[in-house]
Amino acid sequence: MDMKIRLATVDDAKQLLILNDEFNGKGETTLEKIRDSLVNNQWEVVIVADEKDVLAGFICVQIKKSFCYTQFMMEVTEVYVKQEYRNRGYASAMIGFAEDYVNKKYPLQKFELLTGKNNFTAQSVYHKLGYKEDGEIHLSKQL
Repeated sequence: MDMKIRLATVDDAKQLLILNDEFNGKGETTLEKIRDSLVNNQWEVVIVADEKDVLAGFICVQIKKSFCYTQFMMEVTEVYVKQEYRNRGYASAMIGFAEDYVNKKYPLQKFELLTGKNNFTAQSVYHKLGYKEDGEIHLSKQL
């Protein structure tokens, strides 16, 4: 296995668009918006699993800060690994990389992760990495 876990760069934008289309559906974003976000969004860290210059997956990490707390919070909002690369440890490796990278840059209070309540495969991975249900209920509203 020739896997490299690293921060995404603008050069990854085309492959990230393809991966995001697979994960979230076509039309959710554009190549230009991905490039702009990779350059300008200082509150998001995008990490990729790179196997011989082919992106096998990505994760998005949001850095959150509130006046209510002295420390930052990290939320893993997206985790995607292409079907043919699953069960090789890519998701775990990307999350571990994110935890290390963000923890070195920010004084952190906690790491959070959002997943589907019926996504038992992903939940199994997250539990193995030490993530636990915290009793919070995630609510959303379409606008």
